Amino acid sequence: MNELVPVGPISPLRQRLIDDMTMRRFSRETQRNYLRDVGRFATWLGRSPHTATVEDIRRFQIEQQDAGVPAPTMNSIVAALRFFFTHTLDRPELARKLVRTAHARKIPVVLTLAEVKRLLDATTCLKHQAALSVAYGAGLRVSEVSALKVSDVDSKRMLLRIERGKGGRYRNAMLPEGLLVLLREWWRAGRQQGIMLPNGWLFPGQNATVPISTRQLYRIVVEAAEAADIAKRVGPHTLRHSFATHLLEDGVDIRVIQALLGHAKLNTTAFYTQVATKTMRAHCLA
Repeated sequence: MNELVPVGPISPLRQRLIDDMTMRRFSRETQRNYLRDVGRFATWLGRSPHTATVEDIRRFQIEQQDAGVPAPTMNSIVAALRFFFTHTLDRPELARKLVRTAHARKIPVVLTLAEVKRLLDATTCLKHQAALSVAYGAGLRVSEVSALKVSDVDSKRMLLRIERGKGGRYRNAMLPEGLLVLLREWWRAGRQQGIMLPNGWLFPGQNATVPISTRQLYRIVVEAAEAADIAKRVGPHTLRHSFATHLLEDGVDIRVIQALLGHAKLNTTAFYTQVATKTMRAHCLA
């Protein structure tokens, strides 16, 4: 019986994993991904994962690789299983046997300033424009945009408080003056529409008691890019990539950008130097 796949009531083991992630303030998206990936292993194992052995871990990884599972997907599974074995089952000896797969990181797609403006202007309503403007203007992940509440906007310090960042980390993001003006405009419109609750979500979904979904935000970006006649493959994370690259090109210190993005490692942020260099060369040759 697979205790991690929800069939009927939630099993004690699945609930324990959920509690462990909630206690560490993991985002809803991270929790969903971890439950899916640990469930994938449990389904492969065919029995409760608390009975897993070192040999099971080894065979699982080999078979996944032989099946052609992409390296990024496999690394996501490894992260989920490491957490599960270390914190939920208290079996760190199994976590140590999980191996991350090395892979070449693709150069991210980055929009020019003109393309960003065209994309934002192509949105179909004020809420969508404000949400995408936050993704770019503050460099947020799509899950962080979705999770913002009205109370997270600190207009006195010109900051956005990110309480549900990756790995449950807290941080402050920048709030440019132009973005604050747009958010105030959206706040007034949302209040008139009756969907902006006093301590509610900054970007409510169709039901004001729940936030806009990350899937809807993705669809909004894609549709805006098509309307703006942008040929590049664009998603919500493209706006975050563009934010970081544009800051680098403006001479902002890379450690400042690391803090704004909420990266745990400087190497992750330093990757944008490759994009910025290419972008600057393109500008010089234009």
